[in-house]
Amino acid sequence: MDDTRSDDLVTALLTASRALVGVSAHSLATVEDTVTIAQFRSLVILASKGPSTLANLAGELGVTASTAQRQIDRLVGQELVTRQENPQDRREVVITITPSGKRIVDSTTRRRRKAIAAIVANMSPVDTDALIEALDAFATAAREPAVETDGAARLGW
Repeated sequence: MDDTRSDDLVTALLTASRALVGVSAHSLATVEDTVTIAQFRSLVILASKGPSTLANLAGELGVTASTAQRQIDRLVGQELVTRQENPQDRREVVITITPSGKRIVDSTTRRRRKAIAAIVANMSPVDTDALIEALDAFATAAREPAVETDGAARLGW
């Protein structure tokens, strides 16, 4: 891809990301006293990938283990995740989302889905199909896990 085309693509993604950040911020407004955006990201990873060690979660978040530990400490204090000794390796702990944490992810994601659906309703079918293909390719390149679409488990960041 030449530099001009690459710059056009990055500009388009930055512009679209502003709209999505606005949707994300609005969807978190009702829980902003409970979790930060970073903590919500941890909850989404745990909800979508299942229980995790601290090291694996830190890797998924792209942060240091100490940063992940501070997030998890706060989430444990709010009873949104649990932390238990790994029965296979007592030196590790396993972090699991609680039903309360899952409810936050589910309700926030429902609000996001509704807001995004309202935006894409203004797009033509041809543009919608092209956007689906482009965003799937982008998510794959970013190694982002696919959103489950089986009713109750519709997750998103």
